[in-house]
Amino acid sequence: MHWNPSDHDRFVSSGDAVACEFGNGLALLHLKSNIYYSLNGVGAYIWELIQEPRSILDIRNAVLTRYDVDAERCRTDVEGLLKGLTEAGLARLHSEELV
Repeated sequence: MHWNPSDHDRFVSSGDAVACEFGNGLALLHLKSNIYYSLNGVGAYIWELIQEPRSILDIRNAVLTRYDVDAERCRTDVEGLLKGLTEAGLARLHSEELV
């Protein structure tokens, strides 16, 4: 998969996973592959955010507001998580169909 998202690309959870709290994060079960994934507290927060379509910029800004993190580190980590979730089939690029 080619990965070069813009700040305005929007991501949303795929709907193919169930999540439950696990320690300070989340455990995700991908329903199609039966593979478990774990997210730390920040990852769990991002998972919560993408239950509705959100731009990468909005996600980064929410993380920067909530956590004490360097902006460049935040960009790298948010994009890395979104890429991983997308490749695992847990999230997808959201595109609204025109009616």
